[in-house]
Amino acid sequence: MVATFVDEVTLHLRAGHGGNGCVSVRREKFKPLAGPDGGNGGNGGDIVLVADPQVTTLLGYHRGPHRSSDNGQPGMGDHRHGASGEPLELPVPVGTVVKDEDGQELVDLAEPGMRFVVAPGGQGGLGNASLATPKRKAPGFALLGTPGWEGDVRLELKTVADVALVGFPSAGKSSLVAALSAARPKIADYPFTTLQPNLGVVEAGSTRYTIADVPGLIEGASEGKGLGLEFLRHVERCSALLHVLDCATLEPGRDPVSDLDIILGELAAYPVPTGQLPLLDRPQLVALNKVDVPEARDLADLVRPDLEARGYRVFEISTVSHSGLRELSYALAGLVDEARKQIEAPKPRIVLRPKAVNEQEFTVRVEGGSAGNLYRIRGAKPERWVAQTDFTNDEAVGFLTDRLAKLGVEDELFKAGAVPGSTVVIGGQGGVVFDWEPALASAAELMTSPRGTDGRLDQNARPTRNERRDNYFERMDAKAEARAELEREREAGLWAEDEKA
Repeated sequence: MVATFVDEVTLHLRAGHGGNGCVSVRREKFKPLAGPDGGNGGNGGDIVLVADPQVTTLLGYHRGPHRSSDNGQPGMGDHRHGASGEPLELPVPVGTVVKDEDGQELVDLAEPGMRFVVAPGGQGGLGNASLATPKRKAPGFALLGTPGWEGDVRLELKTVADVALVGFPSAGKSSLVAALSAARPKIADYPFTTLQPNLGVVEAGSTRYTIADVPGLIEGASEGKGLGLEFLRHVERCSALLHVLDCATLEPGRDPVSDLDIILGELAAYPVPTGQLPLLDRPQLVALNKVDVPEARDLADLVRPDLEARGYRVFEISTVSHSGLRELSYALAGLVDEARKQIEAPKPRIVLRPKAVNEQEFTVRVEGGSAGNLYRIRGAKPERWVAQTDFTNDEAVGFLTDRLAKLGVEDELFKAGAVPGSTVVIGGQGGVVFDWEPALASAAELMTSPRGTDGRLDQNARPTRNERRDNYFERMDAKAEARAELEREREAGLWAEDEKA
């Protein structure tokens, strides 16, 4: 059977990578070196989720869960910047909850038009023209583009409706939706006809509200029996419940009162998210359906006093003859109006707080091991700078060293107990590992090394006078030993001097 409705799916996303910056030097007539003109790389495209009222299911993402956006283009010479990747917009139904791989809720797209950048694209790298300063006039390097976000997110659809119709299979919920609204759900004379929630819009006087036909519940639905557990999440957002009870059932051991008790037990066993009203604490009405059947009418008259004694408002209805539907629709409208008045309190404001001046931009964590201590640096800036560095270019490595020193990484490593030669990692798993040498001073702008090189990284330091003297004596001793070895070989007769002609 081909699925027609999907309310839970896992998306595998890959946002676009940023383009690399360009290293270029402008050349003109009579100006062979007219200054750097490398352009910046373009940013990678974001992946954005958009709450679209025209979308009702996640079926498209069930069939195609892998989505990616465009990469940014690299920069070029003559100050030509690379084009940014186009963002990818993914329309999802209103009421979609976005969660990360660990099940932590990221956003609830409960309003039409809401947008959420679920996978940000990578940042484009700067070209050498943007890196030029009065002291570093012709950089021989550019920054690389950073990779876009890549990972999995889970989408869960929770239907946004005012009233939820709950009841046993074949109780007439779909017929009631069709009778009250213009919706035309599938209706048949066998259980579990409804395999997906059906929405209908009802107008009662000046009130317009939506009703949701939740697939039939049976005993044990909250534990996974039947289809109820898969669709009970669609009841979470409803402000009122309507129990649709079948008064014409022919199944032995069933009656409207026992059906209601079973449904109440399943609703009580279903856990709602923190902060939401439990399902049984919400306004509830009871509809005794199929009273157009004479036996059903007699049964409805029999059980109605018991239900009213429990505190329920009871309506005897028939979806065939439309008996009692007008009164029921206006009663539901009253519940919806009351619920809307209670939730019409102003929504909490979104407060944008600027970043604290003294907020630490990175952390240094000491991790012990068999090979000694390892110092791991975590932070958005250091990790992004490492991703932007071309480690085949010494000048780019020196630029990274200057940035880390100005950020205070070297001071924090000293405080953590690092010594020259200590192993330092920037990033998490797969981060850049290097041996720390604090002797690299931040003075790259004052150096006159050729483009693409950094003299501080050269290991060929000038030998001292004592070192030169020791090297001279070692060479002299080696030559004397070589002459002595030749003399011993001559005396042993291994070779003789050639006679003069």
